[in-house]
Amino acid sequence: MERYETGIKDFTIRRTTIDDTPLIYRFIRELADYEGLLHEVKSTEEILRKSIFEEKACKVVIAELAGEPIGFSLYFHNFSTFEGRPGLYLEDLYIDPKYRGKGYGKKLLQFLAHEAVRLDCKRFEWWCLNTNTPSFEFYKSIGAEPMDEWTVFRIDGTTLIDMADKF
Repeated sequence: MERYETGIKDFTIRRTTIDDTPLIYRFIRELADYEGLLHEVKSTEEILRKSIFEEKACKVVIAELAGEPIGFSLYFHNFSTFEGRPGLYLEDLYIDPKYRGKGYGKKLLQFLAHEAVRLDCKRFEWWCLNTNTPSFEFYKSIGAEPMDEWTVFRIDGTTLIDMADKF
């Protein structure tokens, strides 16, 4: 298992194994609860195991303090046609609330930026709920720029199925 020292005493970041599936699921549910979106979580441990470890749809790292898991990041590659190179897209970043404000989230973002550079990605992007003021302000404080000129569009559920059926 790959483990990375962070420069913060007792704080490490490690890559996940299939045995971490229950922990990843727990963190996803905690994040959803924090965002008031627990009712939207449809994934299960089985779905996550298949998607992450069999299909390799994304990668996950765990943040640990003195060997105890305190958070995670889930990310994958997107692609910029203008750059002609992949980007790194952060889907979720979560630190247990009792460990926030100590630099652990910032270290996770630095790790992901390092991964993006190492893999020759030209961008590192993520979404943030406009209502999540603490995260929004945190991201701006580290130099992230909100992309206000873009609107996210989504098709899902029955609309997605109806559109697919028309093909």
